[in-house]
Amino acid sequence: MKTPTGWGYFITNNEKIIIKQTVIPVISENKSFKTKEEAMKVGNLVLQKLKDNLSPTVTKKDLFLLAVKI
Repeated sequence: MKTPTGWGYFITNNEKIIIKQTVIPVISENKSFKTKEEAMKVGNLVLQKLKDNLSPTVTKKDLFLLAVKI
């Protein structure tokens, strides 16, 4: 999704929003993702974690591995 300062993502279940992320998680600043592609990469990671019954928490290492510019 487009935000006023960049991109974010949301994850739904049965048409209900369960996660709405408008800023890059785990960093101290309130910055949106710079590109739609970065938001999609992190959103897909979170979705996969949920499907695997893991915590949807994103780490700095995750951002690094996904090449998200922070």
